[in-house]
Amino acid sequence: MTAESTVPTPAGQPGDLGSVAVLEPRAGTGVPLPARPPAPRPSSLVPLLVVDGAAALAGSLMLGGVPHRPLLTGLLAGAALLPGPRPRRRLPGVLDELPALSGRIAVVWLTLAALVAACSPPHALSAATLLGGFLLHTAAVCAGRGALHRRRRAALLNRPRAALVVGPAAAAQRVAAAVLRHPRCGVRPVGVVAEEADAAAGLPVLTTGEEVRRAVVQNGVRDVLAVRPPPGAGPGPLLRVLTESGCAVWELEVDGPAPAPGGDRLAGFPCRAPAPGPRAPGGAGKRVLDVTVSGALLLLLSPLLLVCAAALRLTGGPGVVFRQERVGQYGKPFTLLKFRTHRPADEHEAATRWSVADERRMPWFCRFLRRTSLDELLQLWNVLRGDMSLVGPRPERPYFVAQFSDAHPGYAARHRMPGGITGLAQVQGLRGDTSIEDRARFDNAYIDDWSLWQDVCILLRTAVALLRPTGS
Repeated sequence: MTAESTVPTPAGQPGDLGSVAVLEPRAGTGVPLPARPPAPRPSSLVPLLVVDGAAALAGSLMLGGVPHRPLLTGLLAGAALLPGPRPRRRLPGVLDELPALSGRIAVVWLTLAALVAACSPPHALSAATLLGGFLLHTAAVCAGRGALHRRRRAALLNRPRAALVVGPAAAAQRVAAAVLRHPRCGVRPVGVVAEEADAAAGLPVLTTGEEVRRAVVQNGVRDVLAVRPPPGAGPGPLLRVLTESGCAVWELEVDGPAPAPGGDRLAGFPCRAPAPGPRAPGGAGKRVLDVTVSGALLLLLSPLLLVCAAALRLTGGPGVVFRQERVGQYGKPFTLLKFRTHRPADEHEAATRWSVADERRMPWFCRFLRRTSLDELLQLWNVLRGDMSLVGPRPERPYFVAQFSDAHPGYAARHRMPGGITGLAQVQGLRGDTSIEDRARFDNAYIDDWSLWQDVCILLRTAVALLRPTGS
């Protein structure tokens, strides 16, 4: 067994995280997944919109005696939902946003006053009403946003985002050491990506695309700290591997000029936010499809699920539901649900045995469930929970993810998207004991060419395939 590379961090310091594994062990050891789920992707704008809307409602309290108050309140709340100032820094503060917020709120109230004066001159808003509304609105939005920002800072301190540092080895090690000394940054470097290995002490150096992909999946890496190299130098191809894996790339200046006023900093280093990248596959549309279809199917198929559970209980005894750890998006583990069609001898067999589809000792009803894929129906609950998607790369056990990622280039890149009950590889006949290399190729093609219509087409083709089941 090949030993893991680990990063020692000073014990007893704030944010002490112990040793961080960055290289995957070879065959036969399984994937050492993070002890805790990786930090979430960048915060959604929904909480900010809720806070801005609630602050607008608070400001509308100053319209107590004004006619048509509900309409004016609706206009204030609607204006708060329009595109406005959003945090531009990694860890913003209320004072950073106050000038833009107060200016926007002033414009909203002045516009509202002009509309009232134009439509109903006798009821024009007084100066006291305008000032009070502006101050109350501003105070409420600052309080709400401040609470959100404090909560995010606390979450990142307790569960920092794993990151890789890319650049010349010496400079990258220097940046990584500085960031590790400042856990309040909310970033935890787990490795250095460079073209050549460096014998100096520090974080492990990853020099190949496969090492980088495994580190991303294994550690749930979300951020890349790119140390700007000298002209013509730097690990460009490896940085592209990280970008293709869906990581956010932050450019750091180590010895360069200071950024423009108001620029961001990370552990004191000038830091430039990542430019907007290409649209990530999936997103809200895919999630809406998952929730709608899985919820409807669970309701419609609940009688069938109950019949299958009762039949399994009668034919095989207790323990109808089979639970197994699988590797999901960005290497996050989750518990996959199936109807139990086979009872492994022990936990090791359950985690490492490839397939029991042809197990002759199976009761006839279990073979029927396998052949018709009815044993997979419980995964609709995984989809509804958000562990999986209806369509995507088939999630696998950690033991096999370790083996396949080591043996087949591109396999680890499948984890850019949530695993699915079915996928492009499955409708191409790649189920059961078929080529892993072919599966990885089709899965990555699905992710690269993703569209909501493609998901619908795969679901329809899967439904047709179920009419002529071949088992799994």
